[in-house]
Amino acid sequence: MRTRREFITLLGGAAVAWPVAARAQQPTMPIVGFIGSQSSDSIPDYLRALRQGLKEAGFIEGETVGIEYRWADNQVGRLPELAADLVRRRVAIIVSGGGPASMAAGKATTSIPIVFLVAEDPVRLGLVASLARPGNNATGINFFSAELAAKRLELLRELVPGATRVGVLLNPTETAIAAANLRDVETATRAMGLDIRVLNASNRDEIDAAYATFAGERPDALFISSGPFFSDRRVQMAHLATRYALPAIHGSRLYAEVGGLISYGANIAHAYRQAGTYAGRVLKGVKPADLPVVQSSKFELVVNLHAAKLVGITVPPSLLARADEVIE
Repeated sequence: MRTRREFITLLGGAAVAWPVAARAQQPTMPIVGFIGSQSSDSIPDYLRALRQGLKEAGFIEGETVGIEYRWADNQVGRLPELAADLVRRRVAIIVSGGGPASMAAGKATTSIPIVFLVAEDPVRLGLVASLARPGNNATGINFFSAELAAKRLELLRELVPGATRVGVLLNPTETAIAAANLRDVETATRAMGLDIRVLNASNRDEIDAAYATFAGERPDALFISSGPFFSDRRVQMAHLATRYALPAIHGSRLYAEVGGLISYGANIAHAYRQAGTYAGRVLKGVKPADLPVVQSSKFELVVNLHAAKLVGITVPPSLLARADEVIE
């Protein structure tokens, strides 16, 4: 017969063992791998929107899902290794921000689900077979940026009546983005009877040099290509446009928020929120091949009146009336 002391010892041992066993039976928290071309502090609002989308799908960072971030710091050549690192980490899903990051993720794995955010046509990039039926391990959000070149040029002409010469700035290292922007700009300017002067810049010094060249040649306005690198350099570019009194249009409100004159493009924060929701659905077991690519339909026009004053532009009342936001 066991003594009272032995019984208490056994009971105490069981009390210690139960929590250990319970912890061992808890499911492992899924990990979302995020990969982006930018620097880690460049898109905080977009990342909040991504986490909000995940939350709406039932996944809260740190509680029911973890997120591993990988940033290329605008060094596109690093993206393949960063994507491979997430694959080695065996994340449950990869969310990729931008065309270069999405293409790197697509080349790194054909088995881990991918939810991408791209401004270009994902079919043209080779990420999916079609928008309606992606057909592989990837789906995502196409938020339109490069395709809006004609609309931005129309807004420039309204902002600067009588404009005939437009300077265009591209980043040649973001190959797909630059090609799409140039193709659409050339098509639109021919239709509108505009002359363009194209310059390239892929680092800080080249941006300085390009704006100095534009300042000497004095085009009527500037068209700035979309892309993560220019987005990261938006403060520098807003400062240069003000310094040289060059009215410029951009594809994201991020520019207008830091002193850029005008922007027109997709609401990218909304696109990131949609990506978070899609990622949540995939984590719940839906196959990417069964989720059609979402084409973002929420666009916004933002005008910065303080920037307009600094570059010597009077914004037409008709343009202000249509703006989604006017920054004083």
